[in-house]
Amino acid sequence: MSQTSEPDIPNADWGPLAGLPGNPIMWVLIAGELLAFGAMFVAFSLVRLGEPEMFTEAQSHLNRLAGAINTMVLLTSGFFAALAVHYQRLDKTGLTRLALGGAICFGLVFLGVKWVEYARKAAEGISTETNSFYMFYYLTTGFHAMHVVFGILILLLVSWKNSLENVVTGTAFWHMVDLIWVILFPLIYLVR
Repeated sequence: MSQTSEPDIPNADWGPLAGLPGNPIMWVLIAGELLAFGAMFVAFSLVRLGEPEMFTEAQSHLNRLAGAINTMVLLTSGFFAALAVHYQRLDKTGLTRLALGGAICFGLVFLGVKWVEYARKAAEGISTETNSFYMFYYLTTGFHAMHVVFGILILLLVSWKNSLENVVTGTAFWHMVDLIWVILFPLIYLVR
């Protein structure tokens, strides 16, 4: 057994995944999540081809400003996550936790804005059963919101157990959540 910085899994050979930052298991999870979201995006686009007028009309009732605000909120949270990695590399635990706290706070703001959007749609009587656009709207944005919640839990965990590997692994998931929203926002809210 060689003496490396991999004490958790002796003799682990991750092959091509070994060069990725953080724990390779997280990258397997991220790849799976990207495939799941990709499948939803393809399904959304194919159904949209069959009902373009209905999709355009339903999309016009979405709050683009709320979606744009949430985009800026998640990008800012991603900046804080990147700062956490930077500070952890400098072995500045307090600043690492502060940066992770910033990322978590912006994640909570994202969820708050999304909750307001959902509440307004519910007040208008719009649900997953209204039409296929809203089915996809709730499915994709709800699935994404669940990932934000899971990401917040991961960031809380890595702020507690904040080794460099843990912080890099947790923030990799958080950046995947950001990336999905950067694709989801224009697809659902803007592209006509």
